[in-house]
Amino acid sequence: MNIRKKVTWTLPPGTNRYAALDLWVPAAEDEEWSDDEIQHVINEVVEAETDAAGLEVLAWYSKTM
Repeated sequence: MNIRKKVTWTLPPGTNRYAALDLWVPAAEDEEWSDDEIQHVINEVVEAETDAAGLEVLAWYSKTM
């Protein structure tokens, strides 16, 4: 899936990738992302080898406020 959209949200410092997903998903839902798009990002974050890699995935699908 080739997603080019970005979610506007703020990642609190010191957050791991799973806690970050808990914040990112509602932000994506608020911006009317489809369930498939959200699930794709979740899969990428969970499959990342480290927290840092998972957070990089979220950074790709995010724009800073």
